[in-house]
Amino acid sequence: MAASEQYTLLTEKIIGAAMRVHTQLGPGLLESAYEACLAFELTSSGLAVERQKPLPVIYHDVQLDCGYRLDLVVQGAGVVEIKSVDALIPIHTAQILSYLKLSGHHVGLLINFNVQHLRSVIRRLLHDISLSASPYLSISLSSSVSLCVLCGSSRPLEVMPV
Repeated sequence: MAASEQYTLLTEKIIGAAMRVHTQLGPGLLESAYEACLAFELTSSGLAVERQKPLPVIYHDVQLDCGYRLDLVVQGAGVVEIKSVDALIPIHTAQILSYLKLSGHHVGLLINFNVQHLRSVIRRLLHDISLSASPYLSISLSSSVSLCVLCGSSRPLEVMPV
């Protein structure tokens, strides 16, 4: 199975779990509550989950602990950044893209639980660090369409050059 297919299957499982949590709890709680419930839901589904995983910054070949934490890392592959805010803003996207770059992970989900309908605010982001001169990034607005971060063009879910 290709890596992109594995990432798609993993993110579909995470999104399904997030939707179950949101259906049960609704909007209005703290991020920590959604994080704990989503971690429980994912581990109950048989997935390996790490909570609040430390993320060091490497600067001039020196590892610095700057206090960054990944909300959830699922199956050692997918980063989940949980929000409970009125609206997602560009800095939230920049945050998870930075986390993907620093951690070496290729797929991330940005999920805002403080909404009436969860599906409309889940963002799937891809980062291919193997192409250091020209990273590939995309934001997926659904399970079948991606949106280029810079130009806004959409096409079937794949890693798109920007």
